[in-house]
Amino acid sequence: MALPTGTVPKVERPGPLRERVYEALLELIVTRSLEPGQHLVETELAGHLGVSRQPVREALQRLNTEGWVDLRPAQGAFVHDPTQEEADQLLVVRGLLEAEAARLAAAHATPRATARLRELCEAGERAWESDEVEAVVAANAAFHAYVMELAANTVLAELSAQVDRRVRWLYTPVARTRGALSWSEHRAMIDAIEAGDEQRAQQLMRAHTEHTRTSYHKRASSER
Repeated sequence: MALPTGTVPKVERPGPLRERVYEALLELIVTRSLEPGQHLVETELAGHLGVSRQPVREALQRLNTEGWVDLRPAQGAFVHDPTQEEADQLLVVRGLLEAEAARLAAAHATPRATARLRELCEAGERAWESDEVEAVVAANAAFHAYVMELAANTVLAELSAQVDRRVRWLYTPVARTRGALSWSEHRAMIDAIEAGDEQRAQQLMRAHTEHTRTSYHKRASSER
């Protein structure tokens, strides 16, 4: 099994090894270094991570329980390939959470907070201009996480955290497609948040997440 050079971190020994192996494999899946449908061979993964097969096997079982990996009898483990319905349900829920977060952020934002949002947006634009997809995805996640933080709603943040990694997983293949338009939409949201316009911020975020959902489905349909 070939993995892109530099994408596989050696698992550090301190702390529970099974947890560290789990986190390493999950990150490889989320960033699509391990692609949907890819066969996962325990011995090869163990070699890449510098560990024995046992923690890899335990991590794969946990990832299977959580829906990241499919364990097939007599075939082995495969990275889960989400159906259109699965992706749609997740992105719809994400849109609802993010739209409410944007509304609350507009109610609570300070000049310092909106300045930070602009810094995050600029970082994302620079990454996009440099065609650094991983950096674009990371910047996008950081922007949305900060909007969620500004919402100052613990329950909303907890619900968002449950879908955050899956959203990154689905966003990665459309990061280039969304391109500059995505960051233009972010800037419009910042303006609404800065103005304290709750309804405008909510509407813009709802449209923004819907554009991402549509982009994902268009790409998925073209590959099937």
